[in-house]
Amino acid sequence: MKEDRRIPVYIGIAPGPDDAVLVEEEQDMPATGHAVRFAVPKRGHQPGCFCCTARGPAANAFSSLYRDRALGAAPYFTRVIVLASLAGQADIKAALDQDAVTKARFRLG
Repeated sequence: MKEDRRIPVYIGIAPGPDDAVLVEEEQDMPATGHAVRFAVPKRGHQPGCFCCTARGPAANAFSSLYRDRALGAAPYFTRVIVLASLAGQADIKAALDQDAVTKARFRLG
């Protein structure tokens, strides 16, 4: 069986110093790890709806993390930790499931 080399994403666990962290806008920033904020779409909109953005806030945040790692602006992380509400977690899962670029680089851990 072929090894899945995409970066694993874990929801709701404590980040370590070598982790990348996606933080929903209302959540506290972690003391460790390279953190990027994302916003959940307003009520009445589906995560990543095309009237708000072509890719959605979570997919854009994943791209920012990946770009930061590639350019050396972030440490070479091997996992991503998500700190988010239930709505934010749904947006993250939608990006992992529906956004082609995010799906190619990341997977639910």
